[in-house]
Amino acid sequence: MAGTIEARLKALDLVLPKAKAAIGTYVPFVHMNGQLLISGQLPMKDGAVAVTGTLGSGVELDQGQEAARLCALNILAQAKAALGDLDRIVQLLRLNGFVSASSEFADHPKVINGASDLMVEVLGDKGRHTRIAVGCASLPLNAAVEIDAVFAID
Repeated sequence: MAGTIEARLKALDLVLPKAKAAIGTYVPFVHMNGQLLISGQLPMKDGAVAVTGTLGSGVELDQGQEAARLCALNILAQAKAALGDLDRIVQLLRLNGFVSASSEFADHPKVINGASDLMVEVLGDKGRHTRIAVGCASLPLNAAVEIDAVFAID
């Protein structure tokens, strides 16, 4: 039987992707002492990076926000793989958002709002969190956005 969070995903017409294996010398998540840490997730869709390039240099704000939403869905997919049941999430504690951006681009928080908004839509008050939103010169696989997360879990 689907839990509350999975029912909310369904009501929002959102489908979690298959959790991806690590592509390096790290693990996709660590579950320890009441916390679940999720490694950085890219805007993957159908096995490929869906939004590539640089915000402020060819990638528009709405594309960056969609990339952040995809990162958030991939974070939730990793949480599901780690926990088996998303209702074990007590609180999303932190999102760390990285935006591939030109030196002139200054709307990093607006980009990462794509992920923040999705987390609140899906998790309700459990999705309210602290966060950072920073720009960088490049990201793995030329992704426009990468986001990691820390959850409190039962």
